[in-house]
Amino acid sequence: MFDVLREVVLIVATMTMGLMAGVFGIYSNAVMPGLHRTDDRTFVAAFQAIDRAIINPAFMVTFFGALALTALAALLHLTADGRSLLPWIAAALVLYLLVVVITIGVNVPRNNEIKAAGDIDQMTDPHGVRERFDEARWVRWNHLRTFASTVAFGLLAWVLVESGQTL
Repeated sequence: MFDVLREVVLIVATMTMGLMAGVFGIYSNAVMPGLHRTDDRTFVAAFQAIDRAIINPAFMVTFFGALALTALAALLHLTADGRSLLPWIAAALVLYLLVVVITIGVNVPRNNEIKAAGDIDQMTDPHGVRERFDEARWVRWNHLRTFASTVAFGLLAWVLVESGQTL
């Protein structure tokens, strides 16, 4: 029964990690490049709308679930028969913890600042709002989130492959 629990947690941790790598990747490869091509008013309005939409239960469960489930997978692999896979899971956990720290320390404050600028229809200086948002900084840090979460996903996928060979 313990082996089944350990595998299920590992599978769900890998799935949530993959979903988060995809979210950050889409921002890096489509959302932000698309918004970059827009005028200031469109950028601010669209970013505000996207950020309000993404803060929903499904996203929050996936975002924090990837961290919690990877940590739980690490704990479940502390036993002797799972210990050989623990370094890979631990590396994935550290990488995703970095993603969470970057998100909370860099991206969320930028997101909150642009939302705090208020309704685009009442805004007198959307260019100033966009400049203060510091799009280039947000994008740089998001690229790092994309890289770290993608590597973490790959590590967890590798653990799944290896754990299948040890059952």
